Amino acid sequence: MPVRLTIVHMVGRFVPNRVSRAGRRYRGHVNPTPQTDLAELDHIVSNDQMPVGDVPGGDVAAVIAGLAARVGELTDSLDAELIAFRRDVHSHPELSRKETRTTARVAERLRAAGLEPRLLPLPMSSGLVCDIGPDHGPDGEGRVGLRADLDALPLQETSGVEFASTHPGVAHACGHDVHTTVVLGAGLVLARLHQEGRLRRGVRLFFQPAEEVFPGGAEDIINRTSELDGVDRMAALHCDPKFDVGHVGTRIGPITSASDSVMVTISSPGGHTSRPHLTGDVVFALGQVITQTPAVLGRRLDPRSGVNLTWGAVQAGSTPNAIPSSGVVKGTLRCLDVRAWERSGELVREAVEQIVAPYEVSVSVTVTHGVPPVENQAEATGDLEAAIRDAIGLDAVQLTEQSMGGEDFAWFLRKVPGTMARLGVRTPGGRTYDLHQGDLVVDERAIGVGVRALAQFAAR
Repeated sequence: MPVRLTIVHMVGRFVPNRVSRAGRRYRGHVNPTPQTDLAELDHIVSNDQMPVGDVPGGDVAAVIAGLAARVGELTDSLDAELIAFRRDVHSHPELSRKETRTTARVAERLRAAGLEPRLLPLPMSSGLVCDIGPDHGPDGEGRVGLRADLDALPLQETSGVEFASTHPGVAHACGHDVHTTVVLGAGLVLARLHQEGRLRRGVRLFFQPAEEVFPGGAEDIINRTSELDGVDRMAALHCDPKFDVGHVGTRIGPITSASDSVMVTISSPGGHTSRPHLTGDVVFALGQVITQTPAVLGRRLDPRSGVNLTWGAVQAGSTPNAIPSSGVVKGTLRCLDVRAWERSGELVREAVEQIVAPYEVSVSVTVTHGVPPVENQAEATGDLEAAIRDAIGLDAVQLTEQSMGGEDFAWFLRKVPGTMARLGVRTPGGRTYDLHQGDLVVDERAIGVGVRALAQFAAR
């Protein structure tokens, strides 16, 4: 006779003021190491239980181990195909909202697996979603959403790999080709589990366009479709070249920062450089904006909010003896704290206007609200950590810091609880690359790691 069983979460829970045996405390987030006494963690969180369904017999650990083993077998069987798929996507990168070929490749493979992907509706020209399994779990749970982003960056690839970009000036320098392949692989594994009767609840795959622009594809999906209906938790992975392959970085609470784009345009009649007193000196005024605006923010906002304004592009003039009539500087404004983010845009406008006021120039300040921080829910993060340990190993989970990067997955998590983790892509002992650089190289073994993690999370 089937017996209702529960599994106690023994890892990754929010435990205030608790220090692990490794002597680490990080916002109350227990991060066990291979030496951590799991019985101790079991005692800490023994009141936090998750139903795992009707299991004949009574050995929950054996059931979970069996699921992890099957996920591993299916992932291994797809390994060569997924690497080839990733290389094909990598060599044919597409910019935001133009990811039509990538979308078609993903849809083709999902259909070959017997699934029915749905292209996102017009006016969106790329991206898709795909359902696997039932709409509701045995206890009424909704679907688990797994999200990947499709777009590449307007950068020249300099990696030197044999499958480098064939599109000049466009490159997958943020790992979205890996993200796409991982979620595709997880979907294929989950489809097989569903065929075998081992998928308890439904899953929805999100292949999102336009993560790299403001406003991004996440807002398109949320505001223009009903695809989040019936989804009650979500997960995503993002490549991280600071972590070795085989490791995944997790964190409860904010894991990314708020990010806005800032553009300041300054204009004047222009003039000769020998007579700067007869006109508004655009270049000089731009220089003051570049150096003084970050300083003003540092004195007007709480330093604990982690506000950072960094300029990335400046254009003005074309000859050394002429004061140009216009110039522009562009950058990003990033905040660790949501409240500071909500204030910072207006403060930038105020500061810039006051900075240039003595120089007899006209100024226009455009602050485009980008994304809030990705806020990882404690329960979902703990469940992902447990899945990673089940499918990859006890030492696979590492604690990660909150980054200054922005991610529009944050908009999904404002609607549905969930979590994002950092997928290690560095070859152990190898070079540490950086994202958004044309020379980025990832260790492709990370694909299998990501597939195992997301498939186990969704099926567990």
